[in-house]
Amino acid sequence: MNVLPLVFTSGWASGVNAYAVVLLLGIFGATGMTDEVPASLQRTDVLIVAGVLFLCEAVADKIPYVDSVWDSVHTVIRPVAGAVVGALLAGQSGSLSDIAAGAIGGSTALVSHFIKAGTRMAINTSPEPFSNIVVSTAEDLGVAGLVTFAIFHPGAAATIAAVILAAGVALLIFLWSRIRRFMRRRAQRREEKRLAPGARETAGAPPYR
Repeated sequence: MNVLPLVFTSGWASGVNAYAVVLLLGIFGATGMTDEVPASLQRTDVLIVAGVLFLCEAVADKIPYVDSVWDSVHTVIRPVAGAVVGALLAGQSGSLSDIAAGAIGGSTALVSHFIKAGTRMAINTSPEPFSNIVVSTAEDLGVAGLVTFAIFHPGAAATIAAVILAAGVALLIFLWSRIRRFMRRRAQRREEKRLAPGARETAGAPPYR
C-alpha cells in the first residue's frame, strides 16, 4: 500500500510518455537512488530499448499530425505500460495488492493518454507547428520532474498528478467541440479527395491520370 502513490504518479506519467517513465525508474533503481524499483526495470537491455524509443517519441511527438498518429498507435501501449510498471512496483507475487496496483497504474495511464491525445488533436487545428514543440517539451519536462519528485516524495507527487489529471479532464471537455470540428473537417477533406475524379468527369473534364 505504501507504494500506491508512486504507482499512481507513474501511471499518470505513462499515459504521457511511457518510455520516459521506464527509463527514469530504471536509472534511479540502477544508481541506487531508490529501492522501490524492481530489478526487471533496471536491466541494461530494458534501459537501452526504453532510451531508443524515448528518442523516437521525442521526435515524433513534436511534429504536427505525426504526433496524433503516434498517439493512436500508443492507445494500447501506454495503458499496458502503466499497468505493468504499477504491478512491478507493487511486487511480483501475483497477490491482490499487485493486481490492484496494476489496475490503478493502467487506468490512470489510460485517462492520461486520452487527455494527451485529445489535447494534441485540438492543437493540430492550429496551422503553426511551434505549439506542438512547446507542449511536447513541457510534457517531457513534466514527466521527468514529477517522476523524480515521486521517488523522494511519493505522496505529494501523487497529489500533484491527481490535480493535473483532473485539470486535464476539464480541459479536454472544454476543447471537445474544437476537436469534433477538426475531425469533421478532416473527414470532409478525405471525402472531397475521394470524389474529386468523379466530380471532374461529371463536369465534362477528363479524369486525373
